[in-house]
Amino acid sequence: MSRFWTLLSNLHALAGPVVMLLYPLYASVIAIETPGKEDDEQWLAYWILYSLLTLTEMVLQSVLEWIPIWYTVKLVFMACMVLPQLGGQLSYMKVL
Repeated sequence: MSRFWTLLSNLHALAGPVVMLLYPLYASVIAIETPGKEDDEQWLAYWILYSLLTLTEMVLQSVLEWIPIWYTVKLVFMACMVLPQLGGQLSYMKVL
């Protein structure tokens, strides 16, 4: 059972960078290379919201430490913005 929890925590730690950074970076490069501008706007909005969330996290770090599920909530929110299967393609105006 101990190995299971270790594996689960390692997967959780890897999911954040993959969902919030690696895939969006890849998708942003692909969007830049396409002729349309809709996908460019989508990924620009993503990076604006990601930066805003990260800055807010830095400022409120001492408060967020008391919320045990904060990282999971953030991961799910960012996954919803990134993955079209989860209702992605959120634009800047829809979120704000």
